Amino acid sequence: MTATLNETPAPEAHRIPGDVLLNRLTPEQIEAFGAEMDAIRRRVIAELGDEDATYIRKVVKTQRAFEVAGRALFYVPPAWPLAVAALSVSKILDNMEIGHNVMHGQYDWMGDPGLSSRMYEWDNVCPSEQWKYSHNYIHHTYTNIHGLDRDIGYGVLRMDEDQEWRPYYLGNPLYATLLMLGFEWGVAMHDLEVERIFAGEKTWADTRHLHAGLIRKIRDQALKDYLLFPALTGPLFPLTLAGNATANLVRNIWAFNIIFCGHFPAGVSTFSEEECEDESRGHWYYRQLLGSANITGSRLFHTMTGNLSHQIEHHLFPDIPARRYPEIAEDVREICERYGIAYTTGPLGRQLGSVARKICRLALPDRLTGRRGSRQPDPVVEPARAA
Repeated sequence: MTATLNETPAPEAHRIPGDVLLNRLTPEQIEAFGAEMDAIRRRVIAELGDEDATYIRKVVKTQRAFEVAGRALFYVPPAWPLAVAALSVSKILDNMEIGHNVMHGQYDWMGDPGLSSRMYEWDNVCPSEQWKYSHNYIHHTYTNIHGLDRDIGYGVLRMDEDQEWRPYYLGNPLYATLLMLGFEWGVAMHDLEVERIFAGEKTWADTRHLHAGLIRKIRDQALKDYLLFPALTGPLFPLTLAGNATANLVRNIWAFNIIFCGHFPAGVSTFSEEECEDESRGHWYYRQLLGSANITGSRLFHTMTGNLSHQIEHHLFPDIPARRYPEIAEDVREICERYGIAYTTGPLGRQLGSVARKICRLALPDRLTGRRGSRQPDPVVEPARAA
């Protein structure tokens, strides 16, 4: 039988800035919480079947249709905006709902080579094998642990007060803007740990094993988007080139904003290595929940985000098909209500504003902002009701 809150001692409640109620769970409660998460996982895996397979194949078919439409419309100059829009949708679907989720192994159970995490290669300059290591392994194992999860600031930004301030971070807003515009390139460079190379902590030679794959992927993407397809349109080469570049830019901006809203808005917690020593499975679930945030929106919006608008559920169950996250979210939130755990969520505009404020605030020295302890949720959190 799945453990519940009633089977363990009552949690100790404490208040944090903004008068938000958050419960400190006892070790027994954390394990009971983990058992409830495991039960959700087992149930969903047991239910996987034709509906899930039909869904992802339909998304792939839709993505390909948008790409074909976009490529064809570039031959009609007056339809250039429509061509860019169609190609942008294609690239977003390929990266978010297909590539990201397929490479997490969400559809390996189908036995379809085209949807296998081992074989899939996405429309991005970052090689899938490198991304799976830095994202699937490093980020999802050590989510929001300082010194282990390099996605905290991506080696470029200060996104948490526990990152020591340096004058370099005065450029935080500028660095964030550049990362947003060239997000696929930032993802590609992520595994190289360029910031450590510039700091003298490692050398380019230390990353030599990554160079061949990265160069090959960048070459293939550049040839496809900036030479081959533009050349096929003959005298319309400049327009097609500009259209492909614009579609990549739209995809980069969209992916950056969705990902940052799921990881860095107010209410998201970070952790020290000491806090996570000898971590149990229950505590891993607990850390994933506190270290993520959701974005509310329509069904179409969720599809266009790859259901990463349910970042909490994705971090809890990264290898479960993302289309299941909306239904899982209802169960997760109900459990959070019983345990008195804050469940961070909100509309896109509010989450974006929260992230932007954090980027600007953390560009300044702590003595000027007068704030410490970003690992505690901020007042804009929508807390679950106290148990």
